[in-house]
Amino acid sequence: MQEFFGLQVTGKPDRDTLEMMNKPRCGVPDVEQYVFTPGNPKWKKNNLTYRIENYTTKMRQTDVDEAIQKALNVWSSVTPLTFQKTEDKIADIMISFAYRDHNDNSPFDGPNGLLAHAFQPGEGLGGDVHLDEEETWTKDGRGYNLFIVAAHELGHSLGLSHSNDPGALMYPNYAYTDPKEFLLPQDDIDGIQAIYGQSNDAVQPTGPTTPQVCDPNLTFDAITTLRGEMMFFKGRYMLRKHPERSETELNFISLFWPNLPSGIQAAYENIERDEVLLFKGNGI
Repeated sequence: MQEFFGLQVTGKPDRDTLEMMNKPRCGVPDVEQYVFTPGNPKWKKNNLTYRIENYTTKMRQTDVDEAIQKALNVWSSVTPLTFQKTEDKIADIMISFAYRDHNDNSPFDGPNGLLAHAFQPGEGLGGDVHLDEEETWTKDGRGYNLFIVAAHELGHSLGLSHSNDPGALMYPNYAYTDPKEFLLPQDDIDGIQAIYGQSNDAVQPTGPTTPQVCDPNLTFDAITTLRGEMMFFKGRYMLRKHPERSETELNFISLFWPNLPSGIQAAYENIERDEVLLFKGNGI
């Protein structure tokens, strides 16, 4: 686990390891960078059906429908796959909200912790997505965004395992991105196209890549300090460099400031007031 998440491999439950273990995440076990599910399962057809078996009480039904459809479009937009909703029969991908032990040998654990899980392509449970009904599901940045979680789980439904690229949609830990700003990262595009091939569009879609700390050509949108740390902003990412630590920490901006947009254009620390001013467009 420590190796997968890029932590110092100590073999002990140190502070950084325990902090990672306590983050909300997908319930599917971890593997390597966008490697396919063991056995390389895939759907033998490109036209798939899906059905929403029940609805969460936390959201309006129309908002759930929209989130699921948008999540499916994430994958259909970069592959030849299509998804057709059905309401009166068993579909290839069955989507449901469930409590604790729901008879699939993968019980949920209540609020936070494991948010959802999905099964690899195949018969029966194959392709199905289960979401923990005890989570606070939303269509925005409060609680857990249903679109983000569903898009991740549907990646499993199509044959992808977890990626160790922290910027990938298939990274196991939850990180909020405004659905209006979401673009499927290139790591996920490469993975799903390796299974099903490229999109039928004349111009192939591309996605953002995760900044590499040691990239000599890396540029930043804004740089500032905060309480002695250097903070570098790039797209939806923030890199932190503490003078007493040798490594540079890469995180999503949303993990620290959930309401901030991506693409910060300027930043300034007001030391006297112990605050940082972040700018985008014409305002703060």
